[in-house]
Amino acid sequence: PSSLLPLPLLPLQHPHDTEPCTLITEGKKGPPPLSLLAGSFLLPFGSPLWCVPVPGAMPNIVLFSGSSHQDLSQKVAERLGLELGKVVTKKFSNQETSVEIGKSVRGEDVYIIQSGCGEINDNLMELLIMINACKIASSSRVTAVILCFPYARQDKKDKSRAPISAKLVANMLSVAGADHIITMDLHASQIQGFFDIPVDNLYAEPAVLQWIRENIPEWKNCIIVSPDAGGAKRVTSIADRLNVEFALIHMERKKANEVDRMVLVGDVKDRIAILVDDMADTCGTICHAADKLLSAGATKVYAILTHSIFSGPAISRINNAAFEAVVVTNTIPQEDKMKHCSKIQVIDISMILAEAIRRTHNGESVSYLFSHVPL
Repeated sequence: PSSLLPLPLLPLQHPHDTEPCTLITEGKKGPPPLSLLAGSFLLPFGSPLWCVPVPGAMPNIVLFSGSSHQDLSQKVAERLGLELGKVVTKKFSNQETSVEIGKSVRGEDVYIIQSGCGEINDNLMELLIMINACKIASSSRVTAVILCFPYARQDKKDKSRAPISAKLVANMLSVAGADHIITMDLHASQIQGFFDIPVDNLYAEPAVLQWIRENIPEWKNCIIVSPDAGGAKRVTSIADRLNVEFALIHMERKKANEVDRMVLVGDVKDRIAILVDDMADTCGTICHAADKLLSAGATKVYAILTHSIFSGPAISRINNAAFEAVVVTNTIPQEDKMKHCSKIQVIDISMILAEAIRRTHNGESVSYLFSHVPL
C-alpha cells in the first residue's frame, strides 16, 4: 500500500516491570530502521516480527557526570548498565570554566548528574554550560539530576532586600535549556513551583526507614524528632510509617548558623531519640538539639540527614557531641569526612536515582519511589 502498513499489537515485557505494556507500531512504505523501545527491539520490516527482550538495554539515553560527585554517577551508570559519556572539564587561567562533550547527543535523552556541593558556584556554572552544550547539539531532551539543590535555603524573602536565590537558580537552569529536573529532598517543596518545567522531587525517606529498621534493634521504642518546626511534616511522615511518636524542637535564630534558644515539644524520657533533618551545614542546630534531648532524658541520640554539607566546625562538633551515629546519604561525597569522624555512616541512594532515571526515560511513573526502595 502507498500509505501506512499497520502492524499487529505486541505485548512487551520490560525486565523491571510487573505488567506488560502494549506497543502499537506503524511502518511506512519501505523497510523501517531498527526500532528500539523500553528494553525490547523489533526486527526490520520484511522479516517475521519478533519481540526480543534485551535485559538492561536502554536505547537513546546518554548519562553524563559533572565533576562534583563522580563516584555516585558511576554507581548510577553501573546500576543502569550504561557507561558515563565522556566529558572534559577544564579551567582557563582566568578561572573560566570550559566543558567539552566527547560523545554525540543528537536525538538522545540526556541526563546530567551534578550535586550542589564543594565549589558550589563552579559546579552550578559547569552544570549550566553542560546543559546548554547538549541542548545546542540537538539532544531531544536534557534532564538535570541535581542531588542537592544549590541555594535551596534562600527560598523566600525573609527580610528587607533579601534575594530569592533559589528562584534565580531555577530561571538559570530553564534558560540554559533544561527540560526536566530530578532532585532529592528539597529544603522547601515550594521550590518546585519556581520552575515552569517538570520537577521530580525524590525522597530519601524510604531508605531512611529501611536503615532504622535494620540498624536500631530497639526502634519500636524510639521517638522521631525534628530539630526545627520546618521539618515537622517530614518527621510526622516517618513516625507514622514506623508507628511511633514524634517531637519537635522550636528554635530561635538571631542570625544564620547561630541558634539562640531551643524549646523541646514532646516527651523523650527513656526513649531512643532520632533527629531527622534534610540538611546539616555547620551542625550547630543538631548538636544543640542532641544536648537538649539527652538533658530531657533520652537514652540514645541518632541523627539522620539527607544532605550533609558539614562545613566549618561541623566535624569537630559531631565528634564532641553525644551521638550514637550520624547517618547521611551520599548526595554529597563523604569519604574525606568519614576519615575524620567515625560516627558518620552513609546510606547509598544511587539505586533510587538510577530507578528514577530509568522510569523517566521509559515514560513510567516515579511515584512508586516515594514509598519504596528499589531492590
